[in-house]
Amino acid sequence: MLFRLMAPEYLLTEDDPAGADADILEGEITGVGARLDKALAEAFPSLSRARLQTLLAEGAVSKDGIIITSGKAKAQAGRYQIALPPVAPADPEPENIPLTVLFEDDHLIVIDKPAGMAAHPAPGCERGTLVNALLFHCGDSLSGIGGVARPGIVHRLDKDTSGVMVAAKSDEAHKGLSALFAAHDIERTYTALVRGCPSPDRDRIETLIGRSPHDRKKMAVLKSSGRNAITDYVVQQRFGLPAKADRAPMAARVACTLHTGRTHQIRVHMASKGAPLLGDPVYGSGAPAAPVREALETLNFRRQALHASVLGFVHPVTRQALRFETALPADMQALQDHLAALD
Repeated sequence: MLFRLMAPEYLLTEDDPAGADADILEGEITGVGARLDKALAEAFPSLSRARLQTLLAEGAVSKDGIIITSGKAKAQAGRYQIALPPVAPADPEPENIPLTVLFEDDHLIVIDKPAGMAAHPAPGCERGTLVNALLFHCGDSLSGIGGVARPGIVHRLDKDTSGVMVAAKSDEAHKGLSALFAAHDIERTYTALVRGCPSPDRDRIETLIGRSPHDRKKMAVLKSSGRNAITDYVVQQRFGLPAKADRAPMAARVACTLHTGRTHQIRVHMASKGAPLLGDPVYGSGAPAAPVREALETLNFRRQALHASVLGFVHPVTRQALRFETALPADMQALQDHLAALD
């Protein structure tokens, strides 16, 4: 089946089922046989299949003046019209929170998220999130995700993990970024400061990760259930070197590259190697050496020492190769400096 997207025509009509303020997209399908929602998703690449299914159910799709509501129907050749209603306002309130923007265009935005900022509003954390900040920063440039004027968060960093994140501003970018993350076609490297040092110096950790059977609030390496998780790591620097060569250093800086994106993956994998992240309140079982503990107390360091330092991907709309690398935030740099002084 062949599809041809016509040049969009932004028309206004009082008879439009979406209302007089709707934008009308027109496109053509050549060929028959496929499910209509699938055919429309290929003919209108700026709209996700899920979004098209909603528009069909709302009576916003028509052909030759006849409204079509079933996405399961067989596609027929011809010219189709989609009435896009104005995007609805997002529920979270926009907040004027400063952001470190690394890149932005009409389709997506890349930021360096600070530690302490949650990605999404949640019970007990309704304000001060990345979504609140992006709603204010992006404003009218958000073309809407699923018909709502909101940023599309396609991956998350834990609240207390800092570093590079990308968010979609349009349905087309949201669909493309989601596909990249689902296919693990993304470069993601994190910098971790850990207790002790994993051995060997360079390795691949491949396990199953799922909910801990002992504590449902934690993730754990499992033997027979969970989801496949792959992390490559490289020890970059050791701190507090022991006098005897057969003993581990007090701490280390480790670069972790993700090939999957499981919840708390790096934190769980480093802990499974006997080298939990410094400051991790959940997976950091066991006390670090006294000098490391003193450094943490001196700096009042109260989060996992993890920073998303590298994010690379192909722009889902422009096809431009993008790669972003950020330095350690001030708190992790200060901790690293204290650790380096132990040698």
